[in-house]
Amino acid sequence: MAIRPGRKDAKTADAAADELRTGSGAPAAGRTLEQALGQRIRAIRHELDLTVSDLAGAATISVGMLSKIENGLISPSLATLQAITAALNVPISSLFSVFEEKRDCSYVPAGQGVHIERRGTKVGHLYELLGHALGGEIAVEPYLITLSEEAVPYTGFRHAGVEFIYMLTGEVIYRHGDRTYHLRPGDSLLFDSAATHGPEELIVRPMTYLSIIVYSRLPPAV
Repeated sequence: MAIRPGRKDAKTADAAADELRTGSGAPAAGRTLEQALGQRIRAIRHELDLTVSDLAGAATISVGMLSKIENGLISPSLATLQAITAALNVPISSLFSVFEEKRDCSYVPAGQGVHIERRGTKVGHLYELLGHALGGEIAVEPYLITLSEEAVPYTGFRHAGVEFIYMLTGEVIYRHGDRTYHLRPGDSLLFDSAATHGPEELIVRPMTYLSIIVYSRLPPAV
């Protein structure tokens, strides 16, 4: 049963929300989703002049559980959040609004990407990671790939997700599965990266291309 507020329109903005001051994308002071939810619930409860006991009773949960939720000590189930928002007479999306405004942001200045060696990387294949998603269900890995003069063809790459390639310089015959594509500057290729793929013939070297790999962090459904 929802508790009707004394005022028809309660404020929904969290005045205490911290700004992201770095390019890391992490919430300021390491605030977790649980803490953000707890602070949001407490703020709405205060706007409605409700006690912890009032809200806990209306949501049919214990006072102790509500206290832990408001302090970010536990991760409430969706059913519990639905019961709380029903009691507060607000949409469940309102609990996530402030936290969602602080989505991941990864800033990499020019020339300062992380140089890495991916699994299966061959001599002359240089990978510069240009950013990374810090959380969420979907992982995104953008790379600037350089194939130097000593690079050799390799078509055995294979991994989960999808990959997008945008050719910047040079020319390459790129294989995906049983087909090949002649890529020149400005050409792009989007493909299922579970199939074997990679540069089959290096026509003009050195060459560079942007590669963006997207895959799910969640385990496959059974």
